[in-house]
Amino acid sequence: MGPILITGASGCVGHYLVDRLLQLTDRPLWLLVRSPEKLQFDWQNHPQIEVLAGDLRELDRFADRLKQVQTAILAATCWGGPETFAVNVGQNQALMDGLDPDRCDQILYFSTASVLGRNGHLLSEALQLGTDYIRSKAECTQQLTDRPLADRITAIYPTIVLGGDRDKPYSEPTKGLPEALRYISLIRRLKVDGSFHFVHAADIARVVAHLALNPPSEPGPRHFVLGQPALTANELVDIASTVLKGRPARLKIPLSVGLADRLIDWFNIQMGPWDRFCMAYRHFTYDQVWSPASFGLETAYPTLADILRQYGRPEVSGAKR
Repeated sequence: MGPILITGASGCVGHYLVDRLLQLTDRPLWLLVRSPEKLQFDWQNHPQIEVLAGDLRELDRFADRLKQVQTAILAATCWGGPETFAVNVGQNQALMDGLDPDRCDQILYFSTASVLGRNGHLLSEALQLGTDYIRSKAECTQQLTDRPLADRITAIYPTIVLGGDRDKPYSEPTKGLPEALRYISLIRRLKVDGSFHFVHAADIARVVAHLALNPPSEPGPRHFVLGQPALTANELVDIASTVLKGRPARLKIPLSVGLADRLIDWFNIQMGPWDRFCMAYRHFTYDQVWSPASFGLETAYPTLADILRQYGRPEVSGAKR
């Protein structure tokens, strides 16, 4: 069996993914990373791992390697700045197009569930109103069918990603949990209209590793939104209140959109077009979501209470990326 190429291995999900693949296969893992020093595991002494130190913008250096790849997992992303579209669209597409159709059996491309509507189709607002990150992900997702190896593509759409550990970087939402939970005494008194899915990075790794080692039989592009069953914002607050305070609050004040708008004005909070859209849309839920259980696998973090107990600690917010 041929090598598995992974981009984005230095991130939160990437660390869990490498760990999971090492447990399941003896295939070579080629990690294309810009900053190998960010890898928080002993890759230098592992016979399966080879680090290709470089940037997605330097693919010409690795052209011969790309032709040898059997499975490509594209998790690297640029979160903002002048390079966002060049990396998230142009270079990801260039990498896909540089793979050998006679050798590569699957490309697993990481997008984000934020670019999709509830029916799983692309949100027009993601292309029109999104931040550079959102618009670049939406644009690349829209163009997946144009790739020469489109029939090999499996698109992964994580919902809100939580996770991290002492030997793995914390995701951005996880790093914000301890600070948010400091205000639970106030937040638990509010009633908010909204809903969402979450997924732990360990469970993303379980699904992606399973798909990488067991390519789906139907032609691509195939699409998988990853998440646990939807939670309302009020359920989130009640779960947090139960974990931290022993029980949820009985009396709650509805936080209407109008009141939220007044608070934004009073506190001079800067809101972009995408922020405004998200406030109006509110329910980022999907008709079909996938978790490890969908594939007959054990789920590492099936409930939000499990996650809050682990990540509601002050040291998480100060962790390194």
